[in-house]
Amino acid sequence: MSKKKNNNIFSDNKKPIRFGINWVFVLMLAVFIYIFFSNRNASNNKDVNWSEFQQLTQQNSFSKMIVNLHDNKVTAKIKKEKIASILGTDAFPRSYLFCSTEGTVSTTVPSTEFANFYKETASRYTIDATVEYNEGHNLLWYLLGNLLPVLFFACIWVFIMKRMSGGGGGIFNVVKNKAQVYDKSSPNSKKITFRDVAGLSEAKQEVEEIVDFLKNSNKYTGLGAKIPKGVLLVGPPGTGKTLLAKAVAGEADVPFFSISGSDFVEMFVGVGASRVRDLFHQAKEKYPCIIFIDEIDAVGRARGKNPIMGTNDERENTLNQLLTEMDGFGSNSGVIVLAATNRVDILDKALLRAGRFDRQINVELPELNDRKEIFAVHLQDIKTDSSVNMDFLARQSPGFSGADIANVCNEAALIAARNGKESVQKEDFTNAIDRIIGGLEKRSKVTTVEERKTIALHEAGHASLSWMLEYANPLVKVTIVPRGKALGAAWYMPEERQITTYQQLQDELCATLGGRAAEELFLKKISTGAANDLERITKQAYAMVVYYGMSELLPNLNYYDATGQDWGFHKPYSDDTARMIDKEVQRIVEEQYKRAKTILTEYSKQHQQLTDILLEREVIYADDLEQVFGKRKWLSRSQEILEKQNALDQKNCS
Repeated sequence: MSKKKNNNIFSDNKKPIRFGINWVFVLMLAVFIYIFFSNRNASNNKDVNWSEFQQLTQQNSFSKMIVNLHDNKVTAKIKKEKIASILGTDAFPRSYLFCSTEGTVSTTVPSTEFANFYKETASRYTIDATVEYNEGHNLLWYLLGNLLPVLFFACIWVFIMKRMSGGGGGIFNVVKNKAQVYDKSSPNSKKITFRDVAGLSEAKQEVEEIVDFLKNSNKYTGLGAKIPKGVLLVGPPGTGKTLLAKAVAGEADVPFFSISGSDFVEMFVGVGASRVRDLFHQAKEKYPCIIFIDEIDAVGRARGKNPIMGTNDERENTLNQLLTEMDGFGSNSGVIVLAATNRVDILDKALLRAGRFDRQINVELPELNDRKEIFAVHLQDIKTDSSVNMDFLARQSPGFSGADIANVCNEAALIAARNGKESVQKEDFTNAIDRIIGGLEKRSKVTTVEERKTIALHEAGHASLSWMLEYANPLVKVTIVPRGKALGAAWYMPEERQITTYQQLQDELCATLGGRAAEELFLKKISTGAANDLERITKQAYAMVVYYGMSELLPNLNYYDATGQDWGFHKPYSDDTARMIDKEVQRIVEEQYKRAKTILTEYSKQHQQLTDILLEREVIYADDLEQVFGKRKWLSRSQEILEKQNALDQKNCS
């Protein structure tokens, strides 16, 4: 058995304590606390003339006298019982409440014969005060005592300002860019290539030309071609835009400057433009190289979009400087700017024109084959058994980004480990997908018998219609276990279509309305459980009429502006047309609702049988529907995959 490395936190390998900015604040707090509580000897002094001082001395009012021979000044410490009579009852403010206070009296001796006066007075009166003679202030110690606190706080202030400005260059170092540079000499810089990027086959083909130019620039410049100055990666979050940019730098083997768009904009005026100039200056010194600006919409937002509320002048100045640097006034030979955003619609048009960002590369959500590759990459380090099928997982996760797939694989491993399994199984992956889409199971949520029956009837209505309709997505499983905010849920294996026909949209609407139709048919009442279904079918019906032109009264018309610039805040149709749109939407929904009730009425016995199974088991699968309704008439590609997976599961079980 191999020995494992001891990772005990109490081992002798202690990490050294690093001095950070937090220690400075702790030190400053300690100094202020010391100054506050060191006022224990806070005194309230009263200046008196020599005759009054003599009278107080004769009355034995002092406990100690200090004589300064340098300026003939005497300071006497008053006894506690005499403070009120000499200084008054309100001599000390509330700020000295927690301090031990004392009172003093000061006077100036008219001559240096204080010793004779004290000797004569002590012989005639009862005096127990001690006398102390002081030669005067030492000039050096006096200066140190007054200047050291000022110097101390000045040093702390300078140190803080240096840390705030990035260190080393004073407060003016704030204009330096914050880009991280990755190259051969960079420690801990991991080289990423296209082999590390799964999927994105079309996007990788687009950027391979950039890599080829950086490696073999003479092949292009010899023919008079110019390097594209900018490449914009556009796509939803989590699709791998940043990873693709790093792979470009790794393949080209050139320095890679990485910075976020928000790092340019600061509260100081002119800082953003200065950072842009400094970034391009460093890049030109290390050409050929790549500058990657992530989330460029933070600095590249369209100018003058909100003239009423005013605009951010600092952000616009930064954008103007970026446009100038990319415009070619200076030689940017060998410097390529890569940028990524998921909000290309709000970018300034001047930033997107030819000569700046010459080309846009769409990094879309991965399709079926791409998802297979992404699953293959993330499953390399996960121990799985023979029940895990890449094709099934890829079809079970439509619309998932690369980051979502990575999360599914990690969540499946956590679920398997939580259940004490030796390997991750297909069930763990389906549970992980359910966990991500629907939320955590809430078996402890209290539901009445009537509520469970309503939920089972509702979900069985969805399942029945999805099985009987030709273009409805094939069912994977249905559950009445509460998950997230939903009291029940059904999972389908949708077909990945590039276009959708009118008949397919109708079947999807009918299947979605199956839950509400089942409630009205078999319970003779409806509930709020169909709220999410109604929201979805309303949006889809309006899209059919307004966007797709699928209407009998308003055929072949589209009232949607994809650019978001032409129609603004007004509707592109009249009030009469709006009423026609509403009527058409109501007609489409009502037709499919009646269709759903007709189908459920025809198969009412099978629906009731499915409801009973769901109430008993809480979860049903496609096999249960096949036993109740018989084999599905229309087999899609997804249904074939599902049947093959079920056959494989049965074989593994046997």
